[in-house]
Amino acid sequence: MAELAKRRALIVEDERPIRELVRLHLELGGFDVDEVGDGRAALERLKASLFDLVILDVMLPGLDGVTLCGAIRSAGPNRETPVLMLTARDAESDKVVGLESGADDYLTKPFGVRELMARVGAITRRQRRASPEPAGAEATGLSRGDVRLDPARREAVVRGATVELTRQEFDLLHQLAARPGVVFSRAALLSHVWSDDSYVTERTVDTVISRLRRKVERDPQDPELILTAWGVGYKFGGH
Repeated sequence: MAELAKRRALIVEDERPIRELVRLHLELGGFDVDEVGDGRAALERLKASLFDLVILDVMLPGLDGVTLCGAIRSAGPNRETPVLMLTARDAESDKVVGLESGADDYLTKPFGVRELMARVGAITRRQRRASPEPAGAEATGLSRGDVRLDPARREAVVRGATVELTRQEFDLLHQLAARPGVVFSRAALLSHVWSDDSYVTERTVDTVISRLRRKVERDPQDPELILTAWGVGYKFGGH
C-alpha cells in the first residue's frame, strides 16, 4: 500500500547522467519516477498520465521544453502539475521565457543536488497547500465588471467566456480583484500567493502577471484589468 501512495514524478531530460542523478535523489525523496529523453514522447506521456512533479529540460530532441511546458499548461491532466525547468543557459531572458511558458521554477545546470531537492520541495509544498479556495479567498463568488471568479470551483469568466487559469494565475487574479484599486507590491503578492516559498522571487510575479494578461486582457500591451503601478507593483482596474 505504501508504494501506491507514492508521488509520481516525470523526468524529461536527454542527458542520461543527469537523468540518472535526478532520478536517484527523487526516489530517495519518496517519488516513484518515470523518465523520457524526447520531447514528443514526453508530451504523449503527459497527456495520458497524471504526475505530481515534472522535471523538464529546455533543450530536448523532438520538442523543446518551453513548447512542451506551454502545451501541458494549456490542456490535459497535468495543467496544474508543478514543473521545474532545467537548462544549461543562465541568461535572464532564458529564465523569463521558461517561467512565462508556465514553469513554476527554473534551475541552471550545473546544479547542486541540495538546491535541486530544495526547489522540488518548495514547488511541491505549494501544490499541496493549494485548496479549492485561494489564500484569503471568500467561499462565495467574486464579480468585478467583466470578471467573475468562483473560488470553490476555481473558475474564471472574463467578458462572458471561461478562461483556463493555472493555480498561480487564479490566486493572483483573485488577490487583485478582491481589492480593486488597491496597489499590491510584488513582495505583498509573493506573501499572499506563494507564501513561504523561499526560492520564488519578485521576478516570478512579473512573469505570472504577463501570462495572466495574455489570457484576460483584450490587448495585453494596453491592459484594462491588471494595471501596473510603476515602481510599486500591480492593482486591479476593473470595477
